[in-house]
Amino acid sequence: MTDIAARNRRNKRAGARWEAELRNELRAAGFDIERLRLTGAEDEGDHVVRRDEPARHRRFLIIETKNAQFQPGPFLKEALRERDNYARHRGLDPREVEVVVIVRRRGASWRDAYVLTTVGEFFDLPAEAA
Repeated sequence: MTDIAARNRRNKRAGARWEAELRNELRAAGFDIERLRLTGAEDEGDHVVRRDEPARHRRFLIIETKNAQFQPGPFLKEALRERDNYARHRGLDPREVEVVVIVRRRGASWRDAYVLTTVGEFFDLPAEAA
């Protein structure tokens, strides 16, 4: 096995541990969070948080987690596509599903990870006409 392959496997395991810690800690904090299964081209994100406060938030929050070099544009594009997949597979309006990307910060607690979204998503603005 090459050094690169070994390093990639170590990084993948570290990312999986960090993702599990994030999920477990959010669950311990009272959030209804569930791991989503990988479905290839129809992937729906890494986690979903179900909310029972629709007046304050959308009903569902899709979380795409990243343990990789910081690339906000591609990360958000992937997360928005996965949000749409999640909504379509469940017959939901995508406007009922919020999406964020949580990016691990090296050497920092899960609480200090970056959370990415767009202005339109954050403020729940209607989509612009093309």
